[in-house]
Amino acid sequence: MPTPTKGPRLGGGSAHERAILANLASNLFEHGRITTTVTRAKRLQPLAERLITKAKRGDLHARRQVSAVIRNKTPRRWDGEGDAYTIVHRLFTEIAPQFAERNGGYTRITKIGNRKGDNAPLAVIELVTEPLSPKKAVVREAEGAAKRGAKEKAAKDEAAEQTEGKTPTAEAPAEGAENPGDDEAKIESAEAPAEGADDETAEESDAK
Repeated sequence: MPTPTKGPRLGGGSAHERAILANLASNLFEHGRITTTVTRAKRLQPLAERLITKAKRGDLHARRQVSAVIRNKTPRRWDGEGDAYTIVHRLFTEIAPQFAERNGGYTRITKIGNRKGDNAPLAVIELVTEPLSPKKAVVREAEGAAKRGAKEKAAKDEAAEQTEGKTPTAEAPAEGAENPGDDEAKIESAEAPAEGADDETAEESDAK
């Protein structure tokens, strides 16, 4: 028998396992909470949450996907007025709208001890029907914004350090090297006539 990839095997084979999980999901959506073993509750939780996510889409394709898993088409009576609804219909019309503001975590598992007789650990798996607190949502958004800001700041600091390491430093002139400004000063001084040279030439011409 092949080893399952997501937990221990339930039942004798894969078909039996799918039937067990489908029945557990149907009972969970019908009653809102069920008591079963911890192993079955852990295997049921991801399946139930995937079905709720598909029910939140609400399109025909999602309804067909859910109907392929929950095959109990017998109408159930939910109130005293005699209105009968199927489990799939209740999942799409009543349960899914309750989780419109949630992005996951639709179910909760609570351990309640061991069963008498075989001493199997029992747990209660139930739908989380409490409304999502707006304060918690604001706190989560603030924490996410703070984490994103810290990551962006760290990335900017790292980029700045890399650019600073790549900028070339100005090389200092070697010792004994002449400044290019000195050459220009020497050329100007050579072209300019010495002071008093014009006076001497004028005196010589007068003496002649």
